Amino acid sequence: MSDRFLLALLDVLVVLAVTVVGLWAWRRWHYRSFWLVVGYPLMAISVRATWRKVALGCGLTKKRQRFWFTTVPGLVSSTGVVKVKRRFQRIAVDTKPWMWLPLPTRYGWRVTLHTLEGQTPDDYRQAAEQLAHSWRVHAVRVSSPRPGRVVLAATMRDPLVRVDEIPPSGELLKVTVGRLETGRPWVIDFRTVPHWLNAGATQSGKSNLANALIVGLAAQPIALVGFDLKGGVEFTPYAPRLSALATSRAECVGLLDDLVGLMADRMTACRTAGARNIWQLPPDLRPVPVVVLVDELAELYLMADKSEKDEIAKTSTALLRVAQLGRAFGIYLFCCGQRIGSDLGPGVTALRAQCSGRICHRVNDPETATMTLGDLDPAALVSARAIPAETPGVAIVAGQDGQWYRARSFYVSEHAAEHAAQMYADLTPSWEEITSGADPVEMTDDDLAQFLTPAAVVPEPRKG
Repeated sequence: MSDRFLLALLDVLVVLAVTVVGLWAWRRWHYRSFWLVVGYPLMAISVRATWRKVALGCGLTKKRQRFWFTTVPGLVSSTGVVKVKRRFQRIAVDTKPWMWLPLPTRYGWRVTLHTLEGQTPDDYRQAAEQLAHSWRVHAVRVSSPRPGRVVLAATMRDPLVRVDEIPPSGELLKVTVGRLETGRPWVIDFRTVPHWLNAGATQSGKSNLANALIVGLAAQPIALVGFDLKGGVEFTPYAPRLSALATSRAECVGLLDDLVGLMADRMTACRTAGARNIWQLPPDLRPVPVVVLVDELAELYLMADKSEKDEIAKTSTALLRVAQLGRAFGIYLFCCGQRIGSDLGPGVTALRAQCSGRICHRVNDPETATMTLGDLDPAALVSARAIPAETPGVAIVAGQDGQWYRARSFYVSEHAAEHAAQMYADLTPSWEEITSGADPVEMTDDDLAQFLTPAAVVPEPRKG
């Protein structure tokens, strides 16, 4: 009898060991199917079963009056035992928010909640870290698709630990530069978000992102213009694909004058053709789009002595004017800097207001993170300050959908960017040809007002 029992026990242990090894191998080699078949059902049951305790611990419940059975002391028997009776009466009960069934996602799950009276999405955002620890997940993100509803998106593991190689760009002025924490591609689309502000300390991934952008844009029929205030050490290797490159402040002033004149010339062409922007012009009359890459933005605003004050003011005004009106005339900005603070002057603050695309890598000072993300969402600011130094390329991104995400850019070496610049050097349009008809006179406020008045705006072209 004992031998049979030992043999049966051994068989059970062997089956359990094979099952455990099989599940481990399944999870290791094809995590997506393992998650959908095994992980998700167990997770859904666990989340629904523990939601009341989790909501109570995170302070997301509300006291409500409910009729409930309660026990109250009754008579005392002769033996000293207290008898209790159940009474149906109205008492205060902790009520949890209503939770729908969790739905699986690529890297976790998401669930919709009905908020209680007096609650806002900010209440759930403040409890996001508590929720992540309670459910033992990597992170919990909170969004609100409509009033009274909150969506919790949980990621089981960090999808930014490893990212794939950069894919080729399929659309004009659109580049996939990395991956978002949701698993979706991180896309920089200048047609949707024309101007971007990219902040990051040394070795944070800021320059790598610029390399990825150059690789993605090099094969497109556009003009690339560089402002490199490091004396040209960053963008000079990519000169074969750059239509123009400024490496000093004096050269930047001249190049900005060219851009302002180019914008005035395209403004005149649009007015003459009755178009609101260059994309409404016929293809044979449409000018080439221009993407302006600015490295070390702070150098354009730093002043060593008062003799540079007028030059800085002129540079700041021209750059701001390009940011204000450049989108309609096919001129787009991608500004990078290690430090972007309000102490650089009001010009930086005004430029930031025109850059709806924000990217914040790891920074050395809180003010740069505040300057980049502080006017969007306080939670994004907290996440930006928490980026560790050992994860280069990770950044907080706020772009076209109005949300902010953790993201990581693909690794693109300087050699790969140089190779792309040389390979597509024949696509580089001449700066002289681009600015051949540009008005060298700086635009005045009267010119801008005339173009922006309702009388100057023509109706949309007829369909068909």
